[in-house]
Amino acid sequence: AHLRSPETSLSAAFERAAGELRSHTVTVRELLELIGEQGLLLFCAFLAIPFLLPVAIPGTSTVFGLLMVLIGAGVATDSLPLVPNRLLDHALSSVHVVPALQKGAAAFRRFEKLIRPRALAMSGSRVANFINGCVIVIAALVLMLPLPLVPFTNTIPALAVVLPSIGMVERDGIVIAPGYLATVAAALYCGTIFWAAWQAGSGAAEWLRSVIGS
Repeated sequence: AHLRSPETSLSAAFERAAGELRSHTVTVRELLELIGEQGLLLFCAFLAIPFLLPVAIPGTSTVFGLLMVLIGAGVATDSLPLVPNRLLDHALSSVHVVPALQKGAAAFRRFEKLIRPRALAMSGSRVANFINGCVIVIAALVLMLPLPLVPFTNTIPALAVVLPSIGMVERDGIVIAPGYLATVAAALYCGTIFWAAWQAGSGAAEWLRSVIGS
């Protein structure tokens, strides 16, 4: 994990990116370049923000989820993520991206004074980064589960992505640790709902086949 430049706060990085978006659309590649100097982990946190806050960027669950998985895998393997050009060139509407950046800046502004290098063992070794990367991958995969209109199925896994990402950027293990708990909670909660929905769907399919067969 790269240490964040102390001259630029997390909220300021997001505000600057929002201010520089003047076109009607922005690609993921361009968005990464705007936030890029803060590192891929900060970009990963941004990708989760639309699922954490009451803002929406239509058509992003799969694209953003895959990007978070790839970034998490890169962290876990201590290498740059291999992101396909198709994902990087995916266009997003600035009308939706700018509010997400602004709300993300407002959220970070409330807490960034409390975040500082602590419990460095949770971000200062390859083993720690492997665990943190796996946490991000698991949370992102849970986030991608097709569970529309179910409360907290996006919020909990998004939190499980944001906390380790920001914690690694700031080298704050006290922020990373709750991300582990959020990942477990997200996997149990969303996994149970997905399994129940799958079972209900299988039961409905069996009933429909029996009706048609009779």
